Amino acid sequence: MLWGPAAGLPQSLLEVAMTQLAPPPPGRPSTYFAEPFTAHERAVLSRHVTNIDGPVFALVGLPQVTAAALFARYSRSAKSLRRLLLDEFLGDAVEPLPAEASDAGRARAGDLFGRVLAEYGDDSVAQLAGVHIACEQVSQPLAKAIEWGRLAGYLEQSTRYIPYTDRRDGRYRYHLDPNLMASPSAAVYVEAMDGLFDTYCALLDLLREHLDSTIGREEDERARRRAIRALALDLLRGLLPAGTVSNVGVFASPQAYEQMVLRLRAHRLPEARTYAELIAAELQKVVPEFLTRLERPDRGGVWVDYLADTAAALEASATVAAPSFEQSEEGVRLVDWTRDGEDRILAASLLPHSRVTLQSLLETVHGLAEPRRDELFAAAVGERGNRRHRPGRGFEHCEYTFEVVSDYGAFRDLQRHRMLTIQWQPLTPSLGYVVPATVEEAGLGPRWRGAVERAEAAYEGVAGAFPEQAQYLVTLGHRLRYVIRMNAREAMHLIELRTSPQGHPHYRRVGQEMHRLIDQVAGHHRVAAAMRFVGADDVHLPRYAAERGRVGEDGDSEAGD
Repeated sequence: MLWGPAAGLPQSLLEVAMTQLAPPPPGRPSTYFAEPFTAHERAVLSRHVTNIDGPVFALVGLPQVTAAALFARYSRSAKSLRRLLLDEFLGDAVEPLPAEASDAGRARAGDLFGRVLAEYGDDSVAQLAGVHIACEQVSQPLAKAIEWGRLAGYLEQSTRYIPYTDRRDGRYRYHLDPNLMASPSAAVYVEAMDGLFDTYCALLDLLREHLDSTIGREEDERARRRAIRALALDLLRGLLPAGTVSNVGVFASPQAYEQMVLRLRAHRLPEARTYAELIAAELQKVVPEFLTRLERPDRGGVWVDYLADTAAALEASATVAAPSFEQSEEGVRLVDWTRDGEDRILAASLLPHSRVTLQSLLETVHGLAEPRRDELFAAAVGERGNRRHRPGRGFEHCEYTFEVVSDYGAFRDLQRHRMLTIQWQPLTPSLGYVVPATVEEAGLGPRWRGAVERAEAAYEGVAGAFPEQAQYLVTLGHRLRYVIRMNAREAMHLIELRTSPQGHPHYRRVGQEMHRLIDQVAGHHRVAAAMRFVGADDVHLPRYAAERGRVGEDGDSEAGD
């Protein structure tokens, strides 16, 4: 099928759409009404909409708050969006506003949100704008706190592929808490942190040389060198402490940012509370109209108190209910699942295409013979050509709860899957740490353990006075216990993605074990079989395939991941 000039439209559909927009033959009504505008109005609109006559158009050259307010009015007005823009937001402009006019309609928008958001409590209007915020030099625990919210897009600087060998202002890239640095514990903290980074830097070239000598040759030698470099960084990231700072890019609605600021203000980590004010200050510069509740004691203040008080009460209760520490081995346990999950998937998948109740469908599915159930399940899965072909929301009716103990680095990657529910325990050295087998094979294990043992000793010295800041000394190689609850559809996405050949071996093992448990413990053989793109084999050189054809340190041409 040929593709027309409109984005993504097949030629036949494009012709139909253009026919519907063209003036109809005499005596025949047009499919879409073209609203009349004066020549002046058309000139003004041309600056702010991508077309003036068609039923579909985009807004351009307007501040976020104006676009959001315009949509908020849209839901409560009989006027078209173009007419609202002219009548209520652009006012009596006699000339078209310049394309870069950043305050078009802002006064009207501010008044609208002052009433709708702050007074009426209509939170949905705060979902109608979006803001990009760069959050730089954040520790790993703070990055996890920022990324807690589901309704946002996050992009985090990688500790897997970026070397942390450089010094800025004479120091390695780790967080310096002001109160800790003003205390007698400062020297112990800095010495231990520097020791981890010194060891990381010293082992990097040694590990690369070991990998180069032990991994076989490849057809593309440049890609092989880049893959070895990535693998060395990947293996050594476990030495980096949680206090290592990186950058997080966020795109979210004002509503999501409001919740983020509230969460960070209530957080026990001082860095998070400080960073909340930095984020709030920048948001005030671009979308102040959406944030009027944050500084009100009866709104934002009460919300922060609620979050902090609830967390404190739960901590006190947990201390009484479960005062002892329980050791756990590294691994994955399936602790709960929907027992009749496959039947529920089938019934929910059939529901949109039927005219009976969900209960009737469940009863029908329960009574089917196994071959027929197999046929129906295959129809629900469809012909998956790659891992991005995921079945419909019927798969969300089956859930799994896993308890995982893995290194903190693997947790960081798994935590970014926002559709699942993930809860984790405090980051401490209590569950021990992991030294990769390849590092041991290279004879570098003793130096790794020496640096980590010094950091653990520093942790014990710092934790008494600074229990939250002490976690900065815990490495990405230390183990953490956490619980993941997700439905079968999200499990398919997570497991297939995180077992891909270029993945870190630690979270690849977590994903592979989840897949095994769904199949063998839950007995959901059909669900497990539907995950056709689970990586099962060990890969001797992760990322080699991805590095072929990329630009790397040798200057070749690069394609995206």
